[in-house]
This record gives sequence, C-alpha cells and structure tokens, in this order.
Amino acid sequence: MSDKVKEALPKNYWKLIVFTFCMGWTIIWIYRAMLSPIYPEIQATIGQQTNAAMGLIASCYFFGYTAMQIPSGFLVDRFGQKKVLIPGFLLFALGVFSIGFSKTISTIYMGAVFAGIGCGTYYGAAFSLTTQHVPPEKKGVATAIVNSGSALGMIIGMNASSILVKTTGMPWQTMAFISAALIVFLVLWFIFALRPTNKAAMPAPTAKKQENTAPDSGDKGSVFRLPMLACYVLYFTTCYAYYLIVTWLPNFLATERNISGGMIGFVVSMIAVTAVPGALYFARLSDKKRDKKHKIIIGLELTAFVLVAVSMFAPNAWSLAVILLLYGFLGKMAVDPVLISYISDQASTGKVATTLGFFNFFGMSSSVIAPALTGYIIDKTGSGEWGFYLGAILLIIGTTLFALFNKSKAKA
Repeated sequence: MSDKVKEALPKNYWKLIVFTFCMGWTIIWIYRAMLSPIYPEIQATIGQQTNAAMGLIASCYFFGYTAMQIPSGFLVDRFGQKKVLIPGFLLFALGVFSIGFSKTISTIYMGAVFAGIGCGTYYGAAFSLTTQHVPPEKKGVATAIVNSGSALGMIIGMNASSILVKTTGMPWQTMAFISAALIVFLVLWFIFALRPTNKAAMPAPTAKKQENTAPDSGDKGSVFRLPMLACYVLYFTTCYAYYLIVTWLPNFLATERNISGGMIGFVVSMIAVTAVPGALYFARLSDKKRDKKHKIIIGLELTAFVLVAVSMFAPNAWSLAVILLLYGFLGKMAVDPVLISYISDQASTGKVATTLGFFNFFGMSSSVIAPALTGYIIDKTGSGEWGFYLGAILLIIGTTLFALFNKSKAKA
C-alpha cells in the first residue's frame, strides 16, 4: 500500500473493517434464517404450498446471490468496494420490504431474487477489504471474527422468528420489516464508515512474497487451476450440507421429530453457539501453521461428514442438539475462515475479489440447489432423511478431491 494511502487511513482502520463486516454478516443472516421457521405462517397468507415450492423461496434468494458473485468480483476490482456495496444493499432492502408486502408465492419469489442480487455484492467486497487492510499474521482470526456475524445472525433470525411469530403470535411480516430496516441502517453505516478504495490501494507484494511465489507465478493468476477448482468443488459440497440444514432442519424437526414452537429455533441455533469459538480457534491455528492449512481443512471436512451422516440417527431433541453443537464447532463456519485465507493466499494481487467471487459462486450454487432439491426429495419419499444423506455423500466427495489436488502448499 502506498505511503499516501497509509497516511490517509486511521491506524486501526482494519479493526473498523472487521467490525463492519461482522455486523454486515449478522444482518444478512437475520434475513436468511428468519423465514424457514415460519413457513406455516407464510402459507396462511399465500395459501398452501408444496415443500418444493416453499424451498424455492430460499433457492430464489440464493439464485440472485450466486448470480452476482462473479460480476460483483469484477466490479469491486474495477470500481472499489464502497461504490458496489451501497447500491447493492439498497436493492437488498427493497427486495426484503417487498417480501413483507407479498400476498402470493410468486411475489415472494421475486422479492427473494432481488434481495439475493443486492446481497450478492457483499462477499467479494467484504473479504477483499479484509485481505487489503488486515495484517497478514492476523488474517485468519480477522476472517473468523467477520464470519462470526453469520452465527450471531442465525441465532437472532431463528429465535426471533420462533418467538415473535410462533410464540407471541405476531404477523410473520413483522420479521421482514425488521430485517429490511436493519439493512437500511447498514447502508448508512457503509456510507459513513468505509473509505473509498481502488486498485491503487492494494498492498504491493514484498520481496519475500515475490521470492516465495516466483516458481509458480506464471499460472498463479489463473482462477481455474486444478487446485483452485478442487477448492471450489469442496466449497460447493460444504455449503450444500450447511444450507440443507439451515433451510430444512426446522421443518424436519417439526414434521418428523415432533419438535415445535420456540424449541425449533433453540435446537437449530446450537450450530451457531459453538461456531464462533470454533472459527476463532481454527483460524488462529491456521495463522500459526500457515503451511498446514490444507490439512486443517481436510480434518474439519471429514469430521463434518461424520456429524451430518449421524445426525439422522439422533433419538431426541437433546442428542440432536449435541450433534449440532459439535457441527457448529467443527463444520462450515469453522472451516470458512481457513478456506478463505487459503484461497486468498493463492490469489494473485489485484484479483483477490475476482478469485473470491468464483470461489463463492461455486459454493453458493449449492444453496440454490439444496433447498429446492431437498423439498423435491421430501415430496417424493415422504421424509427429509435422504436429503441429509445426500449432503453427507457430497461432503466426502468434495473432501477427497481437495485432498488429491492440494496435497502440499508452501507457507504463504
């Protein structure tokens, strides 16, 4: 980073960046988690729907979100994070507001797509800014703190919907309006807290970094090298299992495990309770053992496979809560900061947002497929168990491919 840019930014600006995007993930996940516990209440407004039709609400959001990953990465690298985030989140807020006013399933689908497109500007901007400003030795922990907003937002969204709507009897639209108001607040925060940035502000590689990467600098710029493609596939399978749980586990608990009311939000939010300490622990471990990141990733993914596979055998709510506690500590939210740090290490300077855009595009593609496909499986088989087994199988396939093509990486 140039001396002029350094002088223009506050000394601890990177800490403001970390706080801002942690808060951003919190607000995003309040929206993402709030609808699945209240599907029956939504149907009281729009009419009875199939499971596949209800699952399509989440798929529509993630379709818009995923479609924006690669374009938003290019836009961020070209225009800077702030200029992309603000209009994107205005569209996000409008989409969520429109869901609150919807009377038909088709208008909910439309609002969800617009919400996803607007929110799709977030990922590349958030993690390219952290990569740009956070000191290298704190990258993993900073990414974990940012990601911890996902856990906090999931807890708030799940429990707020379960308590406000199911327990107190408030209209389900209340959650949509609260979520939209929080997104508008976030837009104002972006306006006043973030400094404009551009490619000139990207940190220049040090002599040591150039020396370490010189042997493969010829193809480091490619986002489609085999090791990178294996990372993308792994993230697809990781996200598939996670979004399967987030979107369908509440309904599964209510219809197949006879758990109802506020207990649903409590059990599912177990994932988020241990996600923050898990993410912080493994992120710090990856910062200390930067040449062992790929081994940490493989270990976490194998453990997640076992937990997802055995979750269907849980005899009651409390044993399932224990499994979800372990999944939170060792699953997607724990591996995310390590994977993001790993990908950032391999990305060429000036293409960080673009590389992260491709990475998240592959991962979030699964979030489009998982909700609707699982609903279809439930409609055809009468049970959600096979949907969860499919998630476990995909996890082991993705982990195997990652292990094959990422056997050894030099210390970044």
